[in-house]
Amino acid sequence: MAMLHKSSELALIRKAKAGDGNAIEALIRAHQDALYAFMLRMSGRPDVAEDIVQEAFVRVLRNLDRIDTRYRFSTWLFTIAKRLYVNSIQKHRPAYDSDAIHASQCSNISPGADAARNEMLQNARDVIDFALSTLNCQQREIILLFHQQNWPITEIAVYLDMPEGTVKSHLHRARKRMKKAIESSGLMNQQVQEVWL
Repeated sequence: MAMLHKSSELALIRKAKAGDGNAIEALIRAHQDALYAFMLRMSGRPDVAEDIVQEAFVRVLRNLDRIDTRYRFSTWLFTIAKRLYVNSIQKHRPAYDSDAIHASQCSNISPGADAARNEMLQNARDVIDFALSTLNCQQREIILLFHQQNWPITEIAVYLDMPEGTVKSHLHRARKRMKKAIESSGLMNQQVQEVWL
């Protein structure tokens, strides 16, 4: 789902603070899929992602009166989810689950889809998962926010509390690191060739 316009989001927040159930539901619907996809890529585990998303919304809804409306609702929500994730990694070791990611993002592919297409998609997922696994947590987070969640640099900078130039630098280094990792892995490089040639 596309990001809500800031004025629409503020109106929903005001209504949600007043106890309007429809506004609360609209805020959840507007951000649930994006937050789940982000946490799934961060953690690599559907169970962890689901738990974090659920707990993040519970905390947000309990504390709606504390939101700073100068910032986007998504920034606040993702910050809470990230803190929950950092706490959870003490208990759960990341393991990337490409099938779950594929199922949540490509549900429009029919069961009888062409085997070659399925193999190509699997190769693409394997390459992306491999490349993401070579990044440190901060680089992976910036890549996912920018490329998966389509957050602008300015919003990532606010969310991570760092200058925009630093975000751009991390983004550049992460892309370079991913490319180098793919190129230096014979199998991954071959899969890239099969997917994009």
